[in-house]
Amino acid sequence: MIPVAAPATMPSPGQRGRPVRRPPAARSFRCCGVRVDALDLDGATDEVLRAAGAGRALRVHLCNAYTLSLAHRDPSLRHALNGGDLNLPDGTPLVWIGRRLGFAEMVRRVYGPDLMRTVIDRGRAQGVRHYLYGSTPAVLRRLAASLEKAYPGADIVAAESPPFRPLRPEEGDAVTERVRAAGADLVWVGLGTPKQDRFVAEFGPRLATTLVAVGAAFDFLAGTTPQAPRLLRDHGLEWAYRLVREPRRLWRRYLVGNVVFLAGVAIRGVAVDDGAPSARP
Repeated sequence: MIPVAAPATMPSPGQRGRPVRRPPAARSFRCCGVRVDALDLDGATDEVLRAAGAGRALRVHLCNAYTLSLAHRDPSLRHALNGGDLNLPDGTPLVWIGRRLGFAEMVRRVYGPDLMRTVIDRGRAQGVRHYLYGSTPAVLRRLAASLEKAYPGADIVAAESPPFRPLRPEEGDAVTERVRAAGADLVWVGLGTPKQDRFVAEFGPRLATTLVAVGAAFDFLAGTTPQAPRLLRDHGLEWAYRLVREPRRLWRRYLVGNVVFLAGVAIRGVAVDDGAPSARP
């Protein structure tokens, strides 16, 4: 057992005309002012494991309608996301948009728990070392035990629960030293959006390793929060399931966030990313 440190749904593209043709070299698109990389689960897993094997450091964000609704209104978050190396489509509406823009390879979203499971599973063959950062000590204990049971031989080098407040400078330095000392190839960050995205943006340049912001994946894989049925997840309705289960905590996130996301799509538009800076700040 690893010791724990305590310290909007949219119409499917098939229902709305034919997809536009995209430039052959294009690998991403913009939505709500944020670059989204047109990758599926296999492609995302390959990118992350390739970086881990080569000792490269990536800043990886998982984007959904809520993430982009926040970024639409917050220039600093938008800057943090666009500064990342990979922005993965962790939202079915983004898959629909990508397919509408001609990215036919986008069949399903890159769901955070699935990415974490797949990378840990496949990473065993190349000895990838994982560091878990976020949530509570109790959740981390259950998460580490669950992963070790499901993926024997997976190398989880440490698990750390940070304080529920901004880190002081000396605390940030200490986190950097602990991650380096552990020799981690991947740091899984489960702090919730947007806190985890800001953490990845800030600590990415300081750590010689890949950071992946995976949101509620810690709770789902630890078994402390139930996942929506796959049928709902595949049809962009996970938000409704979670809202029904936790209305007081999530009503603003989904009812307001989904409206803001649609407004961001309408105001900023969506387009294949040509690498040029957005005309709208």
